[in-house]
Amino acid sequence: MTKDKERLAYQNATANLWNYYFINFIILYYAQRKLYLRTEIAFLRCSIGILISLIFDVVSIVAILNMDSLPILVVQIICKLYLVSLIGMVYLALSYICTDVCIDTKKHRKITLKYKALTLCFGIIVLLLPIDIYYDAQNNTAHTFGMSAYAACLCAGLLLIAIVYQIIKGRKVINHLRRKAMRLWLVIWVIAIIIQMGSGGSVLLIGYASALGIMIVYLMLENPMENIDRITGLYNQNALLHYVRQLYQEKENFVVLAVNFQGAIWGCLSPQAEYKVSSEIVEFLLKVPKAVTFKNVDKELLLIFKTRDDAEKGIEMVQKKFSKTLNCFYILIPDANVVDSVEDLLYLLKYTKENSTDLMNNHVLCVSEKMVEEIISEREVEKIIFSAMENDHVEVFYQPIYSTKERQFTAAEALVRIRDEAGNLISPAEFIPIAEKNGMILRLGEMVFDKVCRFIKETDILQYGVKYIEVNLSVVQCAYENLAQSYIGIMKKYDINPKHINLEITESASLSAKKALLENMKALMEYGVTFSLDDFGTGQSNLNYIVDMPVEIVKFDRSMINAYFENKKAKYVMDAAMHMIHGMKLDIVSEGIETKEQFETMKELKINYIQGYYFSKPLPQQEYLKFIEGKNHS
Repeated sequence: MTKDKERLAYQNATANLWNYYFINFIILYYAQRKLYLRTEIAFLRCSIGILISLIFDVVSIVAILNMDSLPILVVQIICKLYLVSLIGMVYLALSYICTDVCIDTKKHRKITLKYKALTLCFGIIVLLLPIDIYYDAQNNTAHTFGMSAYAACLCAGLLLIAIVYQIIKGRKVINHLRRKAMRLWLVIWVIAIIIQMGSGGSVLLIGYASALGIMIVYLMLENPMENIDRITGLYNQNALLHYVRQLYQEKENFVVLAVNFQGAIWGCLSPQAEYKVSSEIVEFLLKVPKAVTFKNVDKELLLIFKTRDDAEKGIEMVQKKFSKTLNCFYILIPDANVVDSVEDLLYLLKYTKENSTDLMNNHVLCVSEKMVEEIISEREVEKIIFSAMENDHVEVFYQPIYSTKERQFTAAEALVRIRDEAGNLISPAEFIPIAEKNGMILRLGEMVFDKVCRFIKETDILQYGVKYIEVNLSVVQCAYENLAQSYIGIMKKYDINPKHINLEITESASLSAKKALLENMKALMEYGVTFSLDDFGTGQSNLNYIVDMPVEIVKFDRSMINAYFENKKAKYVMDAAMHMIHGMKLDIVSEGIETKEQFETMKELKINYIQGYYFSKPLPQQEYLKFIEGKNHS
């Protein structure tokens, strides 16, 4: 055997060894459990394309090695097919990166179709152009050259440029790990091309560089084991996010069944493995027909079906299996497209679980369209509240309070208002309960109090005849242990007299968070703040709560005032309440006064303060100052 053939034989043996390892890699990847997401499918195609290219590399070496016994046309065709496979390999890498750049399925198909047509044209050009095979027995080298080889290099280079372009174009949407992996792969490709061209074709590295690059992508990003929950063996929440997001992107219909396990342990496990599902349960869930099962947060598993019929059969199987052995309940979303994102879907499940009172063992709660509409509406209000706080769209309106003794406006109630992105005001009745429910009321309340203190400091309210501003405290705020510390800090920040502040508490707050409330009240009163009991007459409280709460003002709710004018019994009750409250040396504010008759009656009853639309609706800061200046100084 001549030296050039020995050289080619060595190349052939090396290529076969590399192909052996790469085939094992593909078999390993294919054998692992996968969701077959778009990226996983593109990755698998890319891996197979590289394997095909490596095989053609080996076949071309064999053909050159046996050139003496093979027709020259056959050898040339084999060598050209290897060159075409290199172009196809780069195209598959380009298609892989486009799965992230083009989230929309139609757009992705459209752009990959263009690149596919371009690659096909490149392949035809390479096949039609002439190719030469060069032997150098002295230097033990053999390589192809000529128009076909040069065209292949040029075409592959253009596709590599397209990959760079797509990475730059989609830098804001591409997974950062995928972007990093593809950059590293490009570097390896460039180095391999430079070495191969510098060696005159004696060192064949492009195919091997491609295989090395795809393995790097696998280790950094496409390892299916990263989507598996280590404890249960089910798909984890990361896989859930990717899978459901793709379903929404491709506008597919699907059904979600959430299985929630109750109790301290999943059923029959030791305390050390509280969150571990037994192998028997996992194996069963994996066998539920046409279901993809995920481990979600806490003790919740999600089964995703493509049709309602499949879901109903799955529910029947799961209930039959778990009803006697495990304590669990089920939430069924028969049409997951009632929302349009995986985030909203998970929120829908969480909301349903936290707000449904009829979740019993082995019970299936079917999420109705009405429930979804309410949840979506709440979600939108949450977003508006968050956006308002982040972008300083929180405003404070002031409703004047009239003193019957001084015959002028001596106070105001500060009322929070927020605007949506269009600048429209959102009703407090709409956003306050939601802010209280999700905990945003603490931050929102602090923002309002900060704005009120700044208003008092910058305006010097005494010059307008205003002695104090009333600020509402929600039930959640009253239960907040650090409320006093936080509010005292804000007052010190603006160096305002605490006597200019009156905090309003509600009857429900005094009931549900009495201990924390009294501790906060004590600290704030010692600092100099006064308190009012708001909405008296609407809750379950009575005059005994006024005795318990160290307040200086009691505010009669609008419904109580209206009842006074409409119901004789209510009139006697209110007369008695006023007599007793005045006897305790407390002031009274009548809210919701809207007519002159109501105003005159309240004056006759010696109500201390009057508030309502008879005087003014709540006003923005500057309009309030203008109103006060006009009324008090006229």
